[in-house]
Amino acid sequence: MPLASKPSGVPAVERVVAGLADLVVGDLTPGAQLPSESDLAETYGVSRLTVREAVRVLAGRGLLELSRGRRATVREPDGSAFGDFLAAAMRHDTKGLFDLIEVRQALEIQSAQLSAKRINRAGIAALESTLAGMRTAAAEMKSAAARAAAEERFHQWDVGFHETLALCSGNRMLGHLLEAMATPLRDSFHLSMRGHELRGHTPEQTIAAHQRIFERVRAGDGRGAAQAMRSHLREAVRDVSAALNARMKGTDRDAAGAAPKASPAATRKRR
Repeated sequence: MPLASKPSGVPAVERVVAGLADLVVGDLTPGAQLPSESDLAETYGVSRLTVREAVRVLAGRGLLELSRGRRATVREPDGSAFGDFLAAAMRHDTKGLFDLIEVRQALEIQSAQLSAKRINRAGIAALESTLAGMRTAAAEMKSAAARAAAEERFHQWDVGFHETLALCSGNRMLGHLLEAMATPLRDSFHLSMRGHELRGHTPEQTIAAHQRIFERVRAGDGRGAAQAMRSHLREAVRDVSAALNARMKGTDRDAAGAAPKASPAATRKRR
């Protein structure tokens, strides 16, 4: 590891944080250990205390895993901090819901277009599996007794569809971003479902929208896939607006309540 330079005016901790971030992201793989504190202190020309503080900063950003008596190790990137930020923004400001949809428009239209060019047979099979899961859950939702649990499964499969599509794009950044958005997506889908039903629509129509995206992707039609995703997200805006209007008027108890929670692990696509 080359000796780090000492630019004037940059606090020592910030300089070490920047250098270690470059090392973690550029040179080390998940599970790898950092060099010892003494080696890092010598490299950056700082005290071990400064190194320790920089390591804690990177651990707070989700880049490193800390454990007593061991060197810090590189974490598998999961975007959890970004997901936590989105979830908090949605809880504290209804505009956060529309901000999330705008982020989805920026990411998922591109995701659908790229997937149409790059998807392989394994990706097609994975998307078909998520659609089958949504259909099964939608059928189970017709039973009042099983409605809540079945709806939770429906949203998990829905999130899985969008995560899988991002992975099929061949762009790792898109894949990580959609994975990070899993929990806020699922929570927004609960509200969107209320608005969807208030507008007189059914879960089967949601599945049909996903099916249209899938068919364009499978056909290699990038423009058609992008248009299908764009249409789907426009409907999501209308659904969320309907649910929020009902909340303001007090006409929909479900829309006013918090979305039921599921374990983060349940929302991750099974690899």
